[in-house]
Amino acid sequence: MTESRVLVQIDGPLAYVTLNRPDKLNGIDLETIDELIAAATSLRGNREVRAVVLRGNGRSFCAGLDFGAAFKDKKKVARMFFAGPRTVNRFQLVNQVWRELPVPVIAVVHGHCYGAGLQLAACADFRFTTPDATWAILEAKWGLVPDMAGTVPFSELLPADVLMRLAMTGEQFSGARAGELGLATEVSEDPLKSALALVDQIIERSPDSVAATKQLVYGTRRGSLRKTYRLERKLQSAMFKASNTAIARKAGAAKTKPVFGPRTFGR
Repeated sequence: MTESRVLVQIDGPLAYVTLNRPDKLNGIDLETIDELIAAATSLRGNREVRAVVLRGNGRSFCAGLDFGAAFKDKKKVARMFFAGPRTVNRFQLVNQVWRELPVPVIAVVHGHCYGAGLQLAACADFRFTTPDATWAILEAKWGLVPDMAGTVPFSELLPADVLMRLAMTGEQFSGARAGELGLATEVSEDPLKSALALVDQIIERSPDSVAATKQLVYGTRRGSLRKTYRLERKLQSAMFKASNTAIARKAGAAKTKPVFGPRTFGR
């Protein structure tokens, strides 16, 4: 029997949700997406849970989307990616569900925090990281844009020029730098200990006011999420079709420097 890709452990008022593909640096495949959504759905119905800690087994929090594993089933990828104009797709839902959960969600980051993993961390309410963790909005390496709901929290947390620099280049930066930029809530040699200290403070307050506060903050931050997500899908669809995307993927897989053709997107 295949071991679960996502482990859920309830410890009194605290739920631990752990990415469990340590041999793949917790790279996200299609099954991981399904299990993360299922985990969030089950926690939503548990009114005894007061906070959630998101973390990763092994050497990393999450090294991003596991393209090799995910794209073995291209038909399922297509079904999960394309959504009607009034809904989010599964790739967006896997991260958006944590923002919608009526309890605080804390990502505890170590090792790699790349691409889809960084979008998952960004969609948590708080991010605690080791100073030597490595972060990157890595989609640029593959000729893509962030399209797993990360656009919303990235835009909330970062100035536009900083976000564009990180998203356009895919440059790597440390957990310490993530703290300086405001992406990380706190930098600590023991981020789990720091996260649990925050949990202790939160559970001293009314769970209703905590839930209402979360809804209030997110509900007043920006305009329509659906419009933002539709734009994500539109741009990513264009990237999938772009010839330079194939060049980026080939070079990324071969670990060589890509040689791109002329720009094909945008007027």
